[in-house]
Amino acid sequence: MSKDLILKKCRSCAAMVKVLKDCVSDDCGIRCCGEQMSVVIPNSVDAAAEKHVPQYTIQGEKIIVKVNHVMEEEHYIEWICMVSDKKECTKYFETGDMPETEFHYIPGSTLYAYCNKHGLWKKDVE
Repeated sequence: MSKDLILKKCRSCAAMVKVLKDCVSDDCGIRCCGEQMSVVIPNSVDAAAEKHVPQYTIQGEKIIVKVNHVMEEEHYIEWICMVSDKKECTKYFETGDMPETEFHYIPGSTLYAYCNKHGLWKKDVE
């Protein structure tokens, strides 16, 4: 069973935070640059020429995760993350890296990839 990844981003400076437990109050929110940060909603269907949705193959007890994406200075995958009920693993990338990693295979987990231009993308693992 997967747990959702909750990210919030500042509209002014693009700072991003991971929320471990979100507030449920009506008058609550994480603030940056004097404004409330907005929730980053993951996409799950590629509609652009670039590919963003993480793809995976299972090899025994490992899951190999790839994103078919350019890794240029102006446009690249910043990280890939796998989230389950009890575990979260993240691999960070720099321009020129291959956006590919491996994690321990956890059925029912969710994979996320973050593109510096097109935001958050996700895929559920079977």
